[in-house]
Amino acid sequence: MGKKVAVIGAGASGLPAIKACLDEGLDPTCFERSDDIGGLWRFKKDPEESRASIYNSVIINTSKEMMCYSDYPIPEDYPNYMHNSKVLEYFYQYMNHFQLKKYIKFKTSVCSVKKRPDFATTGQWDVTTEHNGKQETHVFDAILVCVGHHTSPNLPLHSFPGIEKFKGHYFHSRDYKAPEEFKNKRVIVVGIGNTGVDLAVELCGVAKQVYLSTRRGAWLLNRVFDNGFPLDIVLFSRFYGLFQDAFPSLVNTFLENKVNSRVNHDNFGLKPQHRMLSQHPTISDDLPNRIISGKVLIKTNIKRFEETDVVFEDGTVEKDIDVVIFATGYKFFFSFFDDSVIKVEKNQAPLYKMMFLPHLEKPTVAFIGYVQPLGAIMPISEIQARWATKVFTGTVF
Repeated sequence: MGKKVAVIGAGASGLPAIKACLDEGLDPTCFERSDDIGGLWRFKKDPEESRASIYNSVIINTSKEMMCYSDYPIPEDYPNYMHNSKVLEYFYQYMNHFQLKKYIKFKTSVCSVKKRPDFATTGQWDVTTEHNGKQETHVFDAILVCVGHHTSPNLPLHSFPGIEKFKGHYFHSRDYKAPEEFKNKRVIVVGIGNTGVDLAVELCGVAKQVYLSTRRGAWLLNRVFDNGFPLDIVLFSRFYGLFQDAFPSLVNTFLENKVNSRVNHDNFGLKPQHRMLSQHPTISDDLPNRIISGKVLIKTNIKRFEETDVVFEDGTVEKDIDVVIFATGYKFFFSFFDDSVIKVEKNQAPLYKMMFLPHLEKPTVAFIGYVQPLGAIMPISEIQARWATKVFTGTVF
């Protein structure tokens, strides 16, 4: 085998990274801190430290046709939009088909990744791992970082005055699993991204009342688009891509008019100040129905908390709130690197093409899956891994 490559993480990005190494004649060793593959897409009732966590009902927002890896299609009998259990099944099939499991070391955490003293000439790294309480250090020629960015909750409590005296229950959406325990509760969900909207829609089936608090609104897209086709199959074509690059304002106007013809965002309290394509739209087929039936009430940003009540920036007050769920996203960092290698500030990393560290003497580390696309991450991670491994072998520069 060729150069030794450490792949950190065995999720949606780690699996194609292992395969890309094998395709280029490299010798991969994948370190996975949990006991199985799947990363974000492996549901567990109890969240695990430093691992992504999802709720039981999660359905992927990208169609199977657009999210599959290029050399292993998703089975035809799988639905266009898959439940998280189906996504995990697909990862198992991909792993078994290409015989990737033997390259994965489970229950093995990466403690540190440090440049070797001769890094300037060799580009090599000392990788220290821990398994069953025992640490080991090995030398690797290159590193592929595939740990994702949904592991550390962003819970900005300093932005919510009075939270310390609030007598209700509050937590980050990472800890939400199922709606049953919120029966007959008055619940506020903070955040109008995909998770916040999913939770609001699901909770309103059992809760006494659900409020969805948003700072700036969002554009809503539905999974089922023109003629019943999946959204991304219709919109993510080469034609639309070229048209968007050439006439971005026109495309924004077209899409905004299209979604407003279904749901007038102004009337529903959803209209944001930003244009459609300047930020991630939110995917939801169900939220407008819940709003128009009063099951979900849209609220402005929270101004302050009181013991049992919540005051919003528009001056309205909702009393006797039982639960507040903060769907406020995630922050990411790389605990195994020191700041001389990479320093993440305000959730931004200084990466060339969202992959490489331009200040390193040798391009022997790449970050896979840290793009936040409008579509699926899986094929992007695959092509990133293919590029990175070719850089490692010197095939491309």
